Order: sequence, then structure tokens, then C-alpha cells
Amino acid sequence: MTAWGDRLNRMTGRKRFVVCRLFLHLAGDEVAPLLGVLNRAARQAIDSDGDLEVLGLGLVEICQSLLQYDTYWLSAANEGEVFWDEGEAGDYCNELFTDSAQRYLSEPDLSPPAAKDEPLSLPITQNLVVMITAAFEGEVPELETNLADITALKAGLKALINLNYQERLRAIQVHFSPAQLGDELTYDQLLQYFTELVPL
Repeated sequence: MTAWGDRLNRMTGRKRFVVCRLFLHLAGDEVAPLLGVLNRAARQAIDSDGDLEVLGLGLVEICQSLLQYDTYWLSAANEGEVFWDEGEAGDYCNELFTDSAQRYLSEPDLSPPAAKDEPLSLPITQNLVVMITAAFEGEVPELETNLADITALKAGLKALINLNYQERLRAIQVHFSPAQLGDELTYDQLLQYFTELVPL
């Protein structure tokens, strides 16, 4: 949309909606514990039947964990659109949800934990890609810019946390690949399923 169209919509009092998705690729032996944080947030989201408050708290925990693991960030990407119609924003959000869910092994494992006497021997993935989609009202320059830069990405994750506390989030979706401990995401699969990623 042109800047002129943007100004016109503001003058007529129309609400501005932004839908954005960010990708963050982490690499190293130490990234596996993040799967626990991500799966716990996924379980809580499902148990709450998608309650936005619960989703928001999960998003805050995920963003804070990602910020703590910044030494393992390898590549990132982001995309998004601005809408002046809530229905169109919702449709785009659904498109991104479907696309994220179709990425390699991005569905969380919600099966019960293994029995205590069952031996545990699982390969540890070297790669983890987290996909966060958020829809919010208003303007957030930190999320409406190129996030394929460490400083910008940190600012973007902090902006997502602030949006939750400001109660401006309208939708939250988190996908991650691989989705459970024991699954592996190889570099070949990264190239095949996450072509957007740009080295940080």
C-alpha cells in the first residue's frame, strides 16, 4: 500500500493490522532443551483451547528463551503484510499457519511421556527452526523491518514480548522443526524446507 493510502486510512480512523512471521534457525548440541520449552507452550495452548492470554504467556517464555540462546542463532528471515481489514488479516494469518504447519516435522508431539523404565536413547538434533507468526493492531517498527540481523532480531523478539503485555496481539502461532526430541533436522532438509533463511 502506498504511503498516501496509509495516511488516508489513518485519517478515516480505520484500524491498522499487521501480520508477520519470523523464522529463527539455531544450531548446536545445546539447542535441544529449547524443544522442551516449545512443546510445553504447545501443550498449554492446546489445553487452554487456544486462549489468547495463555498463548501470549507461552510466546513470552519462548521469546525470552530464544534471547537467552542468542549465541546459537545461525540464520533468520521474516515476512509480513499490513491490512486495514481484519478479515483479510485473518485470512493471511491462516495462510501462514498452513504454510508453517507443512514445514518439515513442525507438528508438536503431544503423546504421553515414555514410561520411567523405558530406556532413553535419542539422537540430538543439531538444528532447530522456530517459526513465530503474530497478528497485532497498530504499528511496531521493530517487527516491520528486515530481521535478518542479530540486533534487529533481538529488538523484534523484545517487541513481541511487549505486544503481549500491551494486549495488542490478535493472533499467535508458533511452529518449530523438528517438533520433538529424537527427530533430526539435517542441513539438506534446512535448504529444502526453509529456503528463506539468511545467515546472521
